[in-house]
Amino acid sequence: MSDPLNPVIVGAGPAGIRAAEALARHGVRPVVLDEAASCGGQIYRQPPPAFRRSGASLYGTDARRAAAVHSAMAWALDRVDYRPGTLVWNAEAGALDVFQGDRTSTVPYSHLVVATGATDRVLPLPGWTIPGVFALGGAQVALKYQGCAIGTRTVFLGTGPLLYMAAYQYAKAGAGVAAVLDTAPFGSKLAATPALLRQPRILAKGIYYLAWLRAHGVALHEGVRPVRILGSRRVAGVIWSDGQRERELACDAVGLGYALRSETQLADILGCRFTFDPGQRAFRPEHDAAGRSSVAGVYLAGDGAGILGADAAEWAGERAALALLEDAAVPVDRARAATLERRLARSAVFAAGLERAFPLPADWAAGAPDDLVVCRCEEITAGDLRAAVRDAGAHELNRLKALTRVGMGECQGRVCGLAAAEILAHAAGLAPEAVGRFRSQAPVKPLPFTVLGTQPRKPA
Repeated sequence: MSDPLNPVIVGAGPAGIRAAEALARHGVRPVVLDEAASCGGQIYRQPPPAFRRSGASLYGTDARRAAAVHSAMAWALDRVDYRPGTLVWNAEAGALDVFQGDRTSTVPYSHLVVATGATDRVLPLPGWTIPGVFALGGAQVALKYQGCAIGTRTVFLGTGPLLYMAAYQYAKAGAGVAAVLDTAPFGSKLAATPALLRQPRILAKGIYYLAWLRAHGVALHEGVRPVRILGSRRVAGVIWSDGQRERELACDAVGLGYALRSETQLADILGCRFTFDPGQRAFRPEHDAAGRSSVAGVYLAGDGAGILGADAAEWAGERAALALLEDAAVPVDRARAATLERRLARSAVFAAGLERAFPLPADWAAGAPDDLVVCRCEEITAGDLRAAVRDAGAHELNRLKALTRVGMGECQGRVCGLAAAEILAHAAGLAPEAVGRFRSQAPVKPLPFTVLGTQPRKPA
């Protein structure tokens, strides 16, 4: 190594932990920046120290893998510089701007592993802003981290494997689950079976969730069309169509989500090249089989680089670390690297099968009423977006943002971006890839006004 090796890992979910472990085993001490208070990411989120529930009750069939990931980080703690509660909000000139506690500072790096994970994909429907509607991830946080349910009679609405996992976790914990309403038809799942068989263990787990929910009296409906969520001060019910007639179901909470979307803002600020992923109907950062991005010294791993699942995130994190070491002229086990790439290739086939099994509703934008709030931060409706296309000729997402303020709120387009792109594409008669994507800007996530511009930019 001719230059000092100073790697930084952003994120301490399955990908970030395995990257840190791999670097530590090669005698390299990375800095690990974790926005959460403790490691594990969303899927293996750890509860507060005083929380009293077993791993089996928290993580279900994933308890053993969660324990393995947590153990890997426990081993690495003395060998890495772990900084929990640290938000990375900007990147430039080989350094990250971070916010920790009540101050901002910078963290320099020679190589950077971006393992920022994913968040929920949300498609709005009338009533989605009523108190009691949570994203699926939010519903999981309440259960895993706070030990409570979002309601006493919850409907899980949307599509994707997480829909059934969250419903299973709630029912298993003793919380009332009124129904699972899946927009994906049975036929799409059947057509995807050959690809899903590439990962039989994960497929078997999904089948188990379905069987367990049915056996415990939870109603499962496929191929539904959500109509509206009822209520005023609190969710009171859901109206949905089965293709023949509309039905009403009483509930006091809704878990809403359409699988996951990659957290790509940091990769964008770093200048990584993006490509359109038809299965996700969204842009994601490009990377090679080892995790190398288009920017030298920047590596992408886990769901932040593409939704492949928790197992694949672990493999991708380790492979990205090995790529980093290779590029720094540190000897690595090339056979292990090849094995990881083969596993990731199989996972990509499986992920494509999941996208086919649980597609986004193709007619969502066409059916969204004009008064539907798409961007809740700025209170922008579908009608506002269509008017900008019709009256101002907005055919690109950032132009739409400038004209309407969609995506300018606290979420920076994380929640509304997909929906805004779908409405723009439909209104303009364009393919989703033709309307582009929101350009990311610092701060990646909101910061208190008290720290902006009041402290010098200096290394931590």
